[in-house]
Amino acid sequence: MNRRRTALLSLTALLAAGLAAVPAGPAGADEVERIRNGTFDAGTESWWTSGVTAGPDGGGLCADVPGGTVNRWDAAVGQNDLALTEGETYRVSFRASGAPAGHGIRAVVGLQVPPYDAYHEVVPQLDVSGDTYTYTFTAPAGTAQGQLAFQLGGAADPWRFCLDDVSLLGGVPPEKYEPDTGPRVRVNQVAYLPRGPKNATLVTEATAPLPWQLRAASGAVLARGRTVPRGVDASSGQNVHSIDFGARRTPGTGLTLTVDGETSRPFDIGTAAYEQLSLDAAKFYYTQRSGTPIRDDLRPGYGRAAGHVDVAPNQGDGAVPCQPGVCDYTLDVTGGWYDAGDHGKYVVNGGISVWQLLSTHERALHARTGDADRLGDGSLALPESGNKVPDILDEARWELEFLLKMQVPDGEPLAGMAHHKIHDEQWTGLPLLPSADPQKRELHPPTTAATLNLAATAAQAARLYKPYDRRFAATALTAARKAWAAALAHPDVLASEADGTGGGAYPDGNVTDEFYWAAAELYLTTGEREFKDHVLSSPVHTADVFGPVAFDWASTAVPARLDLATVPSRLPGRDAVRRSVRAGADRYLATLEAHPYGMPYAPAGQRYDWGSTHQVLNNAVVLATAHDLTGDAKYRDGAVQAMDYVLGRNALNVSYVTGYGEVSAQNQHSRWYARQLDPASPRPPAGSLAGGPNSSIQDPLAQEKLKGCVGQFCYIDDIQSWSTNELTINWNAALAWMASYVADQG
Repeated sequence: MNRRRTALLSLTALLAAGLAAVPAGPAGADEVERIRNGTFDAGTESWWTSGVTAGPDGGGLCADVPGGTVNRWDAAVGQNDLALTEGETYRVSFRASGAPAGHGIRAVVGLQVPPYDAYHEVVPQLDVSGDTYTYTFTAPAGTAQGQLAFQLGGAADPWRFCLDDVSLLGGVPPEKYEPDTGPRVRVNQVAYLPRGPKNATLVTEATAPLPWQLRAASGAVLARGRTVPRGVDASSGQNVHSIDFGARRTPGTGLTLTVDGETSRPFDIGTAAYEQLSLDAAKFYYTQRSGTPIRDDLRPGYGRAAGHVDVAPNQGDGAVPCQPGVCDYTLDVTGGWYDAGDHGKYVVNGGISVWQLLSTHERALHARTGDADRLGDGSLALPESGNKVPDILDEARWELEFLLKMQVPDGEPLAGMAHHKIHDEQWTGLPLLPSADPQKRELHPPTTAATLNLAATAAQAARLYKPYDRRFAATALTAARKAWAAALAHPDVLASEADGTGGGAYPDGNVTDEFYWAAAELYLTTGEREFKDHVLSSPVHTADVFGPVAFDWASTAVPARLDLATVPSRLPGRDAVRRSVRAGADRYLATLEAHPYGMPYAPAGQRYDWGSTHQVLNNAVVLATAHDLTGDAKYRDGAVQAMDYVLGRNALNVSYVTGYGEVSAQNQHSRWYARQLDPASPRPPAGSLAGGPNSSIQDPLAQEKLKGCVGQFCYIDDIQSWSTNELTINWNAALAWMASYVADQG
């Protein structure tokens, strides 16, 4: 599928290459510039300020913004008396930066007089994805009293805002974004299991059933049937029909569905694709490793120098200081995985990711359909392959050892707690290899959530690594006990939502679920009464924890419940735990059966969450676990069918997994898989999961292209859309778990 590169991306690419910014394109005869002195060549003439001290600086305008303001409009820079014409399309563009980086601003075009209507507004986070911002909008009314304002207030601390090359160009052609969704028959573009469910969705205006045909690659008709009208799907706004061709069990490649004059994208009936996906989804982690060179012989095309190992220009992770005022020591926190498309490393997101990879292995040990050899020694082509340890454990250990390093040393205040995260002092731009990152690295304060993540995953590791490395298992258990004791002593040390400069904040205001999770893992490993008592007395233990989203990095009660249900133990009332998992699975199964796109995910108001693809998969994990517990085929079929959405049976007709399906996500937000901006960079490796639709569309590109989007349409395959198209270690962990499960069902 061809993707059009926007002016925003072109400018960003030029800036990343060290070239001067150029106009988005020559103005047409009818295009009129509305901004006066947008380059500030005449100083601050025509510009007003409110609540800030501003003046010319470096050819632009810079404003010192005070801290402690409440509202965005308490501090602002703008220009009045702009003539706007109703129905005319405008392109607003500007260059802006902030120091320190990471501040959000509100750029708004509207009325300068009551009722102060906003005709167009965006809320970019400065310096996250370059410093050039471009948007188009159509004026809903005409006025001679228009205003362009940059609202800067609401920050706790003072900061400096700089602005240049401001333009409001009228008469430009509208740039309505319409994704290419291809044929109206939406299928899993990868594969259906021979003895699994086979469903598709047709987008059509028809209200009566329609005939469909399943065709071989040769064109021969293999099966026929009629569609089932489903009405309007709330998650997409489309009128749709369902197609069930599950009776066809014969393997085949290059199959298509034809209905209503449309032919689907091709797909297979077979198991091989899932066997490969289970490997590729887990191989993703090697190229996310920090602190080691990535070997090109192991990942052709992805070799790169080690990042953050104290080699210039890196300031390195070998002796990282705390943020000012947090501590007076340094820690060696080399290693671990880069969390997402940036260079940060986070204990809470690392924790859930490690748990799910270890759970992939642990499930294979206990489930009736499990195959522990699939991700065994030599399966993932790692530097450690051949050491007689399953490769999935070798990969998880790379992150585990980093998590252990994040523990506060003995003799220090908060000893035994875990630092929440470590990342750059300021946000960096795109593209940027880890080895080329020049930013200062900082440890952020310890938190109870991070400490309990360490306790849970280290306890889980202690039982799983014991057959292979008793010393490491013992070290992990010691760290888990120490973290548990520290968390009990400091039960309410929470991450700050404001700590989002240079890396994500990962705030979590309720750690009751993390206490439950850590206690569960410690009990399953040790069998000790202290941990059993905490599990049984926790209010989480008898709560209904299976909401619209089963679990993620901030909601860890379900991981505890799943392990208590599946890992052998003598926990009193274990049958009730298992019944609760089945009840949760029944809820997700009902959601799936009611959904025209056949997925176990239906958030309130169709407000899709950040990382919605992995939330679909995590809900499917509950279904798969219910199948492991009961052997009931309805849970297996539900879990397997959930993969269809991720692999192409969705409103956008795109596979969210790179390299899987005829049309797949290719431009996930990353500083080193940056082919869209730098032809010398690779695309994300095969098996990388895009975050998917996100109704909040926080990044500037999504705000420009996807405004007013409905559910499934809140996604764009573009490297600049970090709120809909990032890749992360926890999202891929869900994919790795589910791909392994589905491969086992073959």
